[in-house]
Amino acid sequence: MTEHIQEQNEEVVLNAQEAAEEIHRLEQQRRENREGVRALGFNPYGFRADGLKTLAQAHEAYDEGADNANKESTQAHKQAKRDNPDLPDADLPQIVDTRPVVRVAGRVVLSRDNGKLVWLNLRDHTNDSFQIAISKRDCDENGFALAKLLDNGDIVIAQGPLTKTKTGEVTCWASSLEPASKCLVPPPEKRLGLQDPDMRYRQRYVDMWSNPDTTRTLMLRSKLMSAMRRYLERHDFVEVETPVLQTQAGGAAARPFFTHMNALHLDLSLRIAPELYLKRLLVGGMPRVFEVSRNFRNEGLDKSHNPEFTSLEVYQAFGNYETMMDLTEGLIRELAQIAAGEQGISASAMPFGDLLIDYERAFDKVTYAELFEKVLGFSMGDMDKVRAACEARGFKTKSEDGTPIADIFLVNELFEEVAEPTIDPARPTFVLDYPASLSPLTRPKPGTEQDPVPLADRWDLFIGGMEIGPAYTELNDPDIQAQKFREQLSGVDDEESTFRSFDEDFVNALKVGMPPAGGLGLGMDRIVMLLGNQRTIRDVLPFPMMRPLGGVGNSSEESDAE
Repeated sequence: MTEHIQEQNEEVVLNAQEAAEEIHRLEQQRRENREGVRALGFNPYGFRADGLKTLAQAHEAYDEGADNANKESTQAHKQAKRDNPDLPDADLPQIVDTRPVVRVAGRVVLSRDNGKLVWLNLRDHTNDSFQIAISKRDCDENGFALAKLLDNGDIVIAQGPLTKTKTGEVTCWASSLEPASKCLVPPPEKRLGLQDPDMRYRQRYVDMWSNPDTTRTLMLRSKLMSAMRRYLERHDFVEVETPVLQTQAGGAAARPFFTHMNALHLDLSLRIAPELYLKRLLVGGMPRVFEVSRNFRNEGLDKSHNPEFTSLEVYQAFGNYETMMDLTEGLIRELAQIAAGEQGISASAMPFGDLLIDYERAFDKVTYAELFEKVLGFSMGDMDKVRAACEARGFKTKSEDGTPIADIFLVNELFEEVAEPTIDPARPTFVLDYPASLSPLTRPKPGTEQDPVPLADRWDLFIGGMEIGPAYTELNDPDIQAQKFREQLSGVDDEESTFRSFDEDFVNALKVGMPPAGGLGLGMDRIVMLLGNQRTIRDVLPFPMMRPLGGVGNSSEESDAE
């Protein structure tokens, strides 16, 4: 058995060596082609190029009438020349050529050498495959020679009139061809692209040009972020920026990343949420603010979590959580309409995996208590049944030191694990009125203070089986805020209680006076996932977090490629 395993290992090593040698051989051939390009007098890495059209613009510029007129006049000229070989060209029917001339750039994804005619297929961010024809007769000499030296992956610039081939494909018939950048790395197999998930994320620069859907997703993300800003600005919100480096991480119960500032000999944490700074701006007199915030949480990775992520936080003076609900529904519907338009589909039936989500209809609404009782069959205020249900399901009911976990955390454990999964993922749903103890920065719901489970003016939005974000009627009473900061509730685990903080300066800001307000936070990465039909957060991030190659890091963590 040992000898067999050793033989297998030796075979793996040998195969790896052979693969490396093959890659080296292919790269060497590309280097030789690069020297051939230099010998033609070109810089293989190109220069500034003005007047470029995208490949999509070039395709749209095709003029069928001008193309047909050119083909007919060319045919008439040739026929007259055959019929009258001695007739001077000036007396022959003139060739009419009013075809649009375009100058385009792209990466070579396919090349076919037919001797005196070389065909290239170029790709850019607007078009997966646009055809270029380089003929010995019509292209300049160096351009034609360059076409013979190109490899897949090279970036080139072509200029020429637009025509349509016999197969009906719009083509730039090149009069000139120039190099823009030499690709020394053999590209992925042309039919499959880069398929290995781990390599796709590590070498996103290859993934983007070999898998056009990746580029489309990232371009869609950019358009949605821009549209989100325009939407909020139309509603008189002002974009602001708040500190990423903070002396005290606040606004959420999460494990932060820590760093040290040498100049001030100061320990700092990276932002986990911008909330408390944005509320300070309301105190200062800015009535409507928002921030597109890069947040950092030193926690797990999975299909919907990345340690570094983008959130949108919005605060409106003299609003409440209902104000935020209207704002959010309008925003997401508008973003869905934009994404649907980009994909040529309807916002009333947008795919997300196996789901079809309708963003045009009014979003559903249900209270936390209603959903809890509907699914579990008893009120969330019946703590005996709450504990019995947790014990029956094997949920943790005591802390490490044996102290019973607070009732409200058991309620929420049942809600998240049992009730929440019953929300229809195809119907955007607001869950309203969460227990007040779960929302220390939220105003208590009037009239529920004496209930077994007091409530808060808070909602969470669920779409596609994911929590997209919460909103609140913000707490602006400094005494109640200070009391909530001081409450020592027994967390589900030590970590949850450890990373809660008392922010004295924020309480002082509330003492100065903050107007009543509504606030919300949305996970923008998850919204892009939904509207771009991507089931993992890594597919909507240009460069997701990956464990370094070479085995660095804790092997017990989740696989990077999951």
